[in-house]
Parts: sequence; structure tokens; C-alpha cells
Amino acid sequence: MLDPSFISYITVMSITPGPNNLMLATSGVNFGIRRTLPMVSGIVIGCGLQIALAGVMLDVLLQWMGAVRLPLTLLGCSYLLWLSWKIFRSDAPELREKARPMSLIGGALFQAVNPKAWLMAINVALIYATNSNILTVMLGFMLLNLPCILLWALMGDRMGRHLQVAWKLRLFNSLMALSLLMTTLWMLIEALA
Repeated sequence: MLDPSFISYITVMSITPGPNNLMLATSGVNFGIRRTLPMVSGIVIGCGLQIALAGVMLDVLLQWMGAVRLPLTLLGCSYLLWLSWKIFRSDAPELREKARPMSLIGGALFQAVNPKAWLMAINVALIYATNSNILTVMLGFMLLNLPCILLWALMGDRMGRHLQVAWKLRLFNSLMALSLLMTTLWMLIEALA
């Protein structure tokens, strides 16, 4: 899949801020890159599976979206609000031994309630999967998505080295929680308008 518009769309959608990238940066800061890699893998796999699902079931999905759009948005936003709270309440560096980053399965399942991931999957299925083999599109997406989201985990890992003071980590986690909260509220306002 060497279509320039495909490459551009996936790269822009994968590298811009959203729930996945905020969670990856936060995990990188709090747990480092090595412990965040299962989450990265889960996100890539989850997004790839979303594209396959959207591509295979496009007709059903388009009819169904009107009925499930609001409930899915409310469910996804509720989960994002809960994640915002968890990030805000993150422990200081000396207490992080009890905490764990999201697992591969958790990262993959998170895509089910991630509105930005659904938007990407549906757009890719609508625009690119209709003229190509769905597996090719899915693999192309995963290959482009991986370095983009890995960048956020790596930035978090590097920032984490500078945030080992409790108040700095607390400030960072509070800013990430606020960013996720504001994104979620914006999505809720759009969904309810």
C-alpha cells in the first residue's frame, strides 16, 4: 500500500494527540519504554483489528452506526473520564512499584472505546479497503501506526527521567489528566449537540 494519501492519513492520525498517545506518554513517563511496549503492541494490534472489522462489516457498520453512535460515545467517554481520574491520582515515583502499565490485551481492548481509533478505522475502511485487500490495508496501517505511537511512548520515557521528583511527576500527570478530560468533554459536547 504505497498510496501517498494512505500514508499521509495514517501518519497524521497516528501521531497527533489523542487518547492512545496521551496514555502512551503517561505510561512512558511512569513506567519507561520497556514496560510500555506491551501497551504499544496492543494498540497496534487493536487498531489493526478495528480496520479489519470495519472493512469486513462496512455495510452493517454504516447502518448500525446511527443507533450505536451515542451509546458508544458515552461508553468511550465514561472510560476516558475514568482514565483521566486514574492518571490524576497516579502515585509518586517511590510508590509506583504497585502500579502497572496497560498490557497488550488492555491496549488492544482500549481501542473498542477509543473514539479516535474508531474514526480512523472507519475512514480507512471507507476510503482504502474498498479498492484493496483488507489484510494489505490492515498491515499497512499497523506498519505506519507503530512508529507514530512508539514516538509518544519514547517521549514519555525520556521525560520520565526528568520527572523523578514527586511534585514534577504529579504536575505532569495532572496536565495529562486535564488534557484527556478536556478531549473527552469536547467529544461529549460534539456527540450531544
